[in-house]
Amino acid sequence: MKMKKRFLAVVLMVLLGSSLLISGCTQSGENSESRGRVHIVYVEWVCGSASTHVIADVLQNIMGYDVELTPVSVALMFEALAQGEADFTTVASRPVMHAAYLERIADRVVDVGSHLRGVELGLVVPAYVEINSVEELNSIRNELNGEMIGIDPGAGMMIHAQKLIEEYELDLVLLEGSDATMTAALHAAILQNRPIVALGWRPHWKFSRWDLKFLDEPKQIFGASENYHVVARVGLQEDMPEVFELLQNFSWSMEDIESAIMMAEDSGSSVQAASDWVAQNRELVNSWLPEAFR
Repeated sequence: MKMKKRFLAVVLMVLLGSSLLISGCTQSGENSESRGRVHIVYVEWVCGSASTHVIADVLQNIMGYDVELTPVSVALMFEALAQGEADFTTVASRPVMHAAYLERIADRVVDVGSHLRGVELGLVVPAYVEINSVEELNSIRNELNGEMIGIDPGAGMMIHAQKLIEEYELDLVLLEGSDATMTAALHAAILQNRPIVALGWRPHWKFSRWDLKFLDEPKQIFGASENYHVVARVGLQEDMPEVFELLQNFSWSMEDIESAIMMAEDSGSSVQAASDWVAQNRELVNSWLPEAFR
């Protein structure tokens, strides 16, 4: 266990040490009259990228902070916050998906609150696939090549998907990958009109791009509904009260975040899409801002 913690700490230092280079590519450079530096960690899922870049744009271009962005794995994201090496993330999923991670570090982080409610999680198939329930997956096992398309190893959905396979006694192997490889697999299968099952969630641009459906899952292994929370390091409220107030006020609808996601997908630039989204939704953004910045 000690060796594992030491290894995580080394990996964390390497990744966080490279965040200036990453942020230099994703944000608009140094602010000559900066109010301070804010370090955001996130997982590169489309929903996490959208919320992260929108908040980064507000912090940098409206409130005058310099912003570092570091994409990491789920485990390293929470470890960075627990160690005080990063300021916050917008990518914490509760009450089910990230519960195990958050329970382990509960006394070393602050749950600022939810910014998005009603997140749907589960197994997704194209609408042309004739089954409608997880319980029917074994009946099309051969057409699926015995595979379920997963995402990042260690992600909460992967842990729960493995549990789901066991609970329903599914004769399927869960493949590790990423958000990008999952959508690429969906695209390839849909082009050939063949069955595929993948981990899916909404908000995501794939539901606008393709006709997909969630499979019924009676045991609710993934939970009935998730919420995305902002989780911060201990001490952020005292160190940067205006940043903390912004995060407390941050709240948007499914339609809001999906429009930001689609803008990023269409433009190919998370940074430009966030800037455009903020400009087009300034009334909502103003409701998040501390009074001095409205």
